[in-house]
Amino acid sequence: MRITFIKPNIGRLEHSLYVDEGRMEPLQLGVLAGLTPADIDCRLYDDRIERIPYDDPTDLVAITVEIYTARRAYEIAEEFRLRGVPVVMGGFHPTLVPDECLQHADAIVTGDAERIWHRVVADARRGQLRRTYRGDLGEPQAGGVLPRRDLFRGKGYLPITLMQFSRGCRFSCDFCAISVFFNRRNFVRRTHEVLEEIANQNRKLVFFVDDNFLSNHEAAKAFLRELVPLRIRWVSQASLDMTNDPELMRLLVDSGCLGNVIGFESLNPYNLQQMKKGPNFLVSSKRKPLRDGWDYYERAVQILRDHHLQTWAAFTLGHDHDTLASIRETSDFAVHHKFCFAAYNILMPYPNTPFYARLQSEGRLLYDGCWWLHPDYRFNYAAFVPRHMTPEALTEACWQCRRVWNSPASIFKRMWDFKTHLSSPVRLAAYLQYNPMYAREARKKQGMLFGLFRRAPGSRVPVRSFTVVDDARVSSRP
Repeated sequence: MRITFIKPNIGRLEHSLYVDEGRMEPLQLGVLAGLTPADIDCRLYDDRIERIPYDDPTDLVAITVEIYTARRAYEIAEEFRLRGVPVVMGGFHPTLVPDECLQHADAIVTGDAERIWHRVVADARRGQLRRTYRGDLGEPQAGGVLPRRDLFRGKGYLPITLMQFSRGCRFSCDFCAISVFFNRRNFVRRTHEVLEEIANQNRKLVFFVDDNFLSNHEAAKAFLRELVPLRIRWVSQASLDMTNDPELMRLLVDSGCLGNVIGFESLNPYNLQQMKKGPNFLVSSKRKPLRDGWDYYERAVQILRDHHLQTWAAFTLGHDHDTLASIRETSDFAVHHKFCFAAYNILMPYPNTPFYARLQSEGRLLYDGCWWLHPDYRFNYAAFVPRHMTPEALTEACWQCRRVWNSPASIFKRMWDFKTHLSSPVRLAAYLQYNPMYAREARKKQGMLFGLFRRAPGSRVPVRSFTVVDDARVSSRP
C-alpha cells in the first residue's frame, strides 16, 4: 500500500506559479508518516516547490488543509478523485468547517489526527473509509513517535528543524482559530521525549512551532531547565506575559532562545479588551508619549531587549478602534523599537470564531462570508467592513506598513541595536539572512490569488457558476 501526503500551496501569482522561498518543513505530515505502519510506502509532495505527480500509483492521498490553502487543496483533491484515488483531509480547516471539506474529500479528520490515524489507515487498507473521523485532543506525539524527517530531504526547506513542545493556548482571543480548535486548552509533551527527538536530529537551530510555547509557565520552566545542557539555539511563539516572570526570562536565555514571535496585536487597550487579549493586559505600564503616539508596551519591550531576545512582533490591523492614523502609529512603534521582524496582518474573520460570528451578525462580512474560496479574494486583502475606514483603505494601509518595514532603509536602520541584533554574530547573521528574504516574500504574496484555477473548486465549469449556500458552506456543483 502507498500513501501520498500533500502540502498544498496558497495559489498563484498573476504572471506565474508561486514558489515559497521561506518554506519550512511540513512537520504535521512528517508526524503522520511516522505513525504509519512500516510496511506502507509513504510519499510526500510539497505543492509550494514541486509538481504533484497525479498519475503515479497511490492508494490514499492525505492532504493537510489550512484556511489559506483550502481552495488549492480542493483542486488537488479533485485531480486525485477523478483518477479514482480516495482523499482524506485533516487540519484546522476540516475541524472548523467540516461540511465544506466533506464536499471535496472522501473522508475528513477533525481534531488531532494522531489518535485516530491508525484507524484511518486500517479502514483505507480494507477500502472502507468512513466519512468522518474525530480525533481527541491531547498530548502531542504521545508515546514518543518521531516524524519521518527523511521525507523532507532534498526539498530545499530552510535549515531549521521544526519541533513541538506543546499545543494549544489557554487564552481566548476572539479572532483566533487556535483557541476554538483546542477549546482554550494547552497540552504539553513529556520532556524526555522532546529531548530525545532533539538528539535524533543534527541541527543546532530548532523552531518550536507551539501555538504558545509559554502558555503554561511552570511546565515551560521545567522543560527549559532540561534543555540548557543541550546547547541548542531555538525560537518559538510566545505570549508577552513572559516578561512578568524573571526566572522564566533567565531560563529562556540560558536554554538558547534567540527570540519569539509575539502577538502584540494592537497598541490600543480598547482593542485588546474587545479581542480578549488577556496576556497583553498583564504587561502594560503607564503609557508614556512616544513621538506621535503612545507606547503601551514600553516596560515589556525593554525587558525583552535587556535579555537580548530578538522579537518578531505580530500585529492585527482593522479592529473596531483602529484608524488610519493608529495603523501608521503601529508601524512607527515597531520601527522605533527595532524589532527583528514584524508582521502587519489584516484582521481576518476565520470561520467559527467569535469574531466571525460577530461580523456575520452585524452584516460586515465581505466575499459572501467565504473569502477563502471566493474567486475575487486576494491574499492580504480585507475580508470585512472596518468601523473607521473602507476595506480598500485598510488593505492599502497594511501594505504601506509592510513596504516601510521591508525597505532597505528600514532594514539597515533597525540593525543598529547592540542589545539584540548586534549582541552576537549568530543574531546578526539571522537578522541579515532572513530580513531580505521575508521582504521578498511580502512583495510576492501581496495580492496573490488563491488556487491555480478561476473556476469553482470541485467543478469543471467556469467560475460564474460558483455559488454560496450560506456563510460557512460552498457548493461544489454549479
